[in-house]
This record gives sequence, structure tokens and C-alpha cells, in this order.
Amino acid sequence: MRSPAPVGRLLAAALVTLAPVAAPLPTHAQRALIPIVIETELGNIEADLDSAHAPVTVTNFLRYVDARMFDDARFFRAVRLDNQPTDSVKIEVVQVARARSPDAPDFPPIPLERTSATGLRHLDGVLSMARSGPDTGTSSFSIVINDQPAMDFGGHRQPDGQGFAVFGRVTSGMDVVRKIQARPTDAQRLQTPVRILRIVRR
Repeated sequence: MRSPAPVGRLLAAALVTLAPVAAPLPTHAQRALIPIVIETELGNIEADLDSAHAPVTVTNFLRYVDARMFDDARFFRAVRLDNQPTDSVKIEVVQVARARSPDAPDFPPIPLERTSATGLRHLDGVLSMARSGPDTGTSSFSIVINDQPAMDFGGHRQPDGQGFAVFGRVTSGMDVVRKIQARPTDAQRLQTPVRILRIVRR
């Protein structure tokens, strides 16, 4: 006849049985996505910033977010197919500019993270850093409406062919983005800019 198992062994087995199964650790890609909320007077826009593929641009953007420098910013520009009469390469975006203050100037411009290096593309809903020449991006950014390959590296929206830096993507609130794009404009400037209350991390 087999002798009964020691009490200690039985207790250990019971504890193993009752122990909760640990949740899987987030993947590197999940950890690299930083969720934010753009709170506007028309509703919220939620997005994930991609710090794995666009670390320089995301770090720069978050400096403005964490310093509350997007408080009272504006969607001031809405680019549609019907308001670019002189542009041979047309795009669709809405663009943000923050409220300027001599007490809170822009941080220095950052290097352009080209889509040829990041592997990101100008697809519907992405966040894209505005610029004039290469390496001039600071705080202004756009949200892309529909796919816009002309904004990628090698595209011809910018004559230099360097494209713009993609650094995130909207996860909720594209209906708000499209409402902003559809508002009346003078040329491409919104007749009534849409106020951003704040941009915060989620």
C-alpha cells in the first residue's frame, strides 16, 4: 500500500493549482505604442504614437504634450481636393498649429525621419510632422485623410522628394477629423479654426 504524501507536498500542489495564470507580457511593439488623446471642441481624437519606428519625432512631440504646449492649439487648415487649384499633386489633411507665446517658444527643429528609413507610410489616419525644408519640423502636425503616398519619401508633394515624417495613427475619432476637414475654408484656411483643448497621454 502506498504511503500518503507528506502534508507539505500536498499544500504545495494545491497552491500551484490555485495560482493565477500570469497575463502575457506586452510585446516590444505594444510597449512602443504611446496612446494619446487630442481633446477638441468637436470631440476627442485618440491616437497611438509609434516610438519604435519614429523615436525622434515622437520624443519631440511628447515634449510639447508634457509641457502642455498644445493647450489651446488650433486646427487651422483643411486641405481637400477642391481647394488646391494650383497644386499638381493634391493631398487631403487637416493641420494643427499651437498657440504662439514668447514665454513658450518652439523647441529646436528636429531631423526628418524619412518614411524610407522608418518603414511607415502616409495611410488614412496617420499623424505626420509638418515642415518646410528637411530638418525643420517643430510642433505643427497634420492628420492624413485617405492614403497619401505623395507625402512619402520619393513622393512629389514636396519638391525635394524627401516626404514627411509619419509618427502615429488615429485609433478613434476619424469622424471628428473628417468634420474638421469639411468645414468652410478661405482657400485652405478654416474660416473658424477648431480649438484643441489639450493633448494628453492616455
